Amino acid sequence: MTPTTEAGVIEAIRTAHANSTPLAICGNASKQGLLRPVQAAETLSTAALAGISLYSPQELILAAGPGTTMADLADAVAAKGQHIISEPPDLSAFYGTTTAPTLGGMVAANLSGPRRVMWGATRDHVMGIAAINGTGERIHSGGRVLKNVTGLDLCKLLTGSHGTLAVMTEITLKVLPAPERRGTLVLKGLDPTNAVAALSAALGSPYAVSGAAHLPKAMAARIPALAWLDDSVTLARIEDFTPAVAYRTERLKADLASYGPAELLDDAASVSAWAAIRDVTPMVDTEGAATSTAVWRVSVRPSAGPAVAAAVSRAFDAAWFMDWGGGLLWIAGPATPETHAAVIAAAGQGAWTLMRAPEALRTAVPVLPPEPPALARIARNVKAAFDPKGILNPGRMVAGF
Repeated sequence: MTPTTEAGVIEAIRTAHANSTPLAICGNASKQGLLRPVQAAETLSTAALAGISLYSPQELILAAGPGTTMADLADAVAAKGQHIISEPPDLSAFYGTTTAPTLGGMVAANLSGPRRVMWGATRDHVMGIAAINGTGERIHSGGRVLKNVTGLDLCKLLTGSHGTLAVMTEITLKVLPAPERRGTLVLKGLDPTNAVAALSAALGSPYAVSGAAHLPKAMAARIPALAWLDDSVTLARIEDFTPAVAYRTERLKADLASYGPAELLDDAASVSAWAAIRDVTPMVDTEGAATSTAVWRVSVRPSAGPAVAAAVSRAFDAAWFMDWGGGLLWIAGPATPETHAAVIAAAGQGAWTLMRAPEALRTAVPVLPPEPPALARIARNVKAAFDPKGILNPGRMVAGF
């Protein structure tokens, strides 16, 4: 089912609710390999709910249907010298799909890119949401202004809910002016511990670092803009007006001199390198590898990042790289329950997500950390309030829920 209006979504959900029919909720289905497979009798797609309904560059506000592609949004705001703040990734190649990612999918998964270290997650920039809950009732939270404190903040609740609570029909985002220029300092040959120390120093500097990543040599080699360096790379990005980028990169280069000499990537190379990091290009599988490999996303405090990388490397033949100053690790390895358990053990008290794996593994193991009993009880109560019959994306995040 692909309704073209909000009324069509309401009708479809009311019918499904009346008949207790499970629904698989998606946009363009570009991230179907994320989390657990959904077992549903029908599919409800929001792909036809596309188009920008409001764009006020002066107010830094944009509203659009969930089926609007992220490429169309990026083009629209770029024409006014603006950008989507959280730098959400395009995971089409990562999942081996040909469909374009949509605004609804980005918000439903709360996807954020390298710029999160400076500007926060997608959740922080969703100003308003209209959605239909599991009984077919329309709900609305937030508005179309930046100073918005009216009512319950359901925007943060629905962002990252993976379509399990309600089907979004319109999303309002905050946008910001795009930087005039980008520059990236590259330190070569650092081990993970020294790399995170350098990135922490960069992020703690007054130079507004908006990207901080470390890639081992094998991972950097899979990014054309970095392969020529032929070593592990530690990257710190600065985005601003051209004179400010030139000044700040030189000052930061001097501040990080104790970690070794730094190369400087120009604007074009910076754009290319960070797009590859954002889109997890080093983890894009070669033909056939998707049937035997899995990819995890692990979030820990940055100082713990090197220890996590070391632990998974001891446990199995791991490929990995770090973003967010060491606080985010992408880890690839054999798609087995034993490897999954090793990643969980290495993550410790951090958060982890099984981002991509064969369906058999995603069905057999938890794809997200189990919640403490008190939080799990709250989550069940919230689910029951929004979707009492459990028809929206059943089992997507947790088996039987």
